[in-house]
Amino acid sequence: MKLSRILLACLVAAVGSSAYAAKFNLKMGHAVNPTDGQHAAALKLAELVKQRTNGDVEITVFPANQLGNDAAMINGTRGGTIDIVSSGASNFNGIVPNTAAMELPFVFRSAQHAYNVLDGAVGTSVLNELTPHGLKGLAYWENGWRAFTNNKRPVNKPEDLKGLKIRSTPNPYHIQAFRLLGMNPSPMPIAELYTALETGTFDAQEHPINVTWSSKFYEVQKHLTVSNHVYSPLVVAMNKAKFDSLPANYQKVMVDAAREAATFQRNLNASNAGKVVADLKKSGMQVIEKVDMAPFQKIVSAEIAKTFGEKNGPALLKAIEDTK
Repeated sequence: MKLSRILLACLVAAVGSSAYAAKFNLKMGHAVNPTDGQHAAALKLAELVKQRTNGDVEITVFPANQLGNDAAMINGTRGGTIDIVSSGASNFNGIVPNTAAMELPFVFRSAQHAYNVLDGAVGTSVLNELTPHGLKGLAYWENGWRAFTNNKRPVNKPEDLKGLKIRSTPNPYHIQAFRLLGMNPSPMPIAELYTALETGTFDAQEHPINVTWSSKFYEVQKHLTVSNHVYSPLVVAMNKAKFDSLPANYQKVMVDAAREAATFQRNLNASNAGKVVADLKKSGMQVIEKVDMAPFQKIVSAEIAKTFGEKNGPALLKAIEDTK
């Protein structure tokens, strides 16, 4: 009798749980560790979507390359084995070349300028270019302002970068910029970077300071210069067919929640920036917080704009420049 009661209770629980089960279960992946602000943004997205769809849409977040590296996750999202991906804009360059403009060296005058471009008509038009490639662009989140780290010497001027073997994003304009500065760049997925720095395959890398912290690159790098040479946005994209399968009101929830998560994450990163720098110093890194970047910009900006314009036309860079 007791066993019967237990089985009956389990059956009631199962029926009850199925009655409240989500109608849409979505799988989301990103590349960084759970301590990074990107993961906090993903959890905020999941929270807002579940709340605003009364539990009909649930997002399970898989951090730290659990679903593959950035390229694999983007391909998986296009193919439908993954529902949502957040990844650096540079990782989309191969399918939408204009995403590279959102991450050119010195293209943004300030964080607010970047937000105005990304959240406005210019950024939305680039997100819409993902549509023919099986993706629905939802929003831009924040990777952050990129900063140089290396194991060789402090970096105060362009000459200090010469000869460094640096890990680059796949963005061809990043590679060009680093070569103009005298470095030897090569792309590599972030999942492989810690070991490459540890073994000396690379002398240097450049990520936003929050990623340098969350990925523990401070354990294998000695010098940090807060150079802010590139503002690096993340593209949050969803499988287009899956997005289209949602009711129209839930589609709006997805877009609105993704954009609200962007604001949440930007504020979180800004509030944590001072602490991250302090923690990196405590970890043993030698940190240069202020450096004159004008000589760096003089070497790369005009050449990068020329190359981008020759390949893609001048209109997008002009639109970015004209945005207030």
